[in-house]
Amino acid sequence: MKPYSTACDQNRDPILSVLRELLSDRKTVLEVGTGTGQHAVYFAEKLPHLTWQCSDQAQYHQGIQLWLDEAKLPNLLPPLALNVSEDNWPTTQYDALYCANVMHIMSWKNVEDLFRHTAACLNDDGLMICYGPFNFNGQYTSASNAQFDQSLRMRDPLSGIRHFEELQVLAEENGLSFVSDIEMPANNRILLWQKRTVPTK
Repeated sequence: MKPYSTACDQNRDPILSVLRELLSDRKTVLEVGTGTGQHAVYFAEKLPHLTWQCSDQAQYHQGIQLWLDEAKLPNLLPPLALNVSEDNWPTTQYDALYCANVMHIMSWKNVEDLFRHTAACLNDDGLMICYGPFNFNGQYTSASNAQFDQSLRMRDPLSGIRHFEELQVLAEENGLSFVSDIEMPANNRILLWQKRTVPTK
C-alpha cells in the first residue's frame, strides 16, 4: 500500500503556487526528504518543464516508488539514497533544491550538512527552497508551533523547529544569500536562499 500523508494533500496547492513562480525558468530540482512521494508526483505533474529528482533515506524508497510507478511521469526520477550526513550526495548540479518539513526532524548536525552540501550541488544562482515551521527572533510564530516543537523534542531531543537567524548564519557561511520569507498557511513559511555567483577572474 502506498504511504499517504494528509498534510501533503493539504499544503500542496499553496506550495505549488509559490513553486510555479520561483521555478518558471528552472529545469532541474533535487528534492531532499521526498517522504511519501506525494509532493514529487504532484509537482512533477503540474510543472512538466522540470526534471524532478527524488531523494530520501533508503527505507522510504519502496513507498516513494509506488507513487512513481503509478504516476509514470517522464520528468520524475527514481529516488536517490540520501541521508544528508552519511550518504554521498549526487555529483550532478541542480537549478534548485526543495525540502519540505525536513529541518525540524533532523539533528542540528544534519541541518549543517544540508546547507553545506546544498551549496555544492546547486548551479550558480541556484535556489534553496525550504518549507516548514520556523522560529524568528527567538520566538515561536504560534502557540501550535510551540506545542509541536515540544512534541518533536520529546520524541527526539536532537530535533525541533529551527531558528531563522541560525539558519541564516549557515547560509552565509556556505555562499547562499537570503532572498525571501514567504508566509504560508498553518503557521508555515517558505524560506528562500540563492547561491551567489562566483565572479570570473
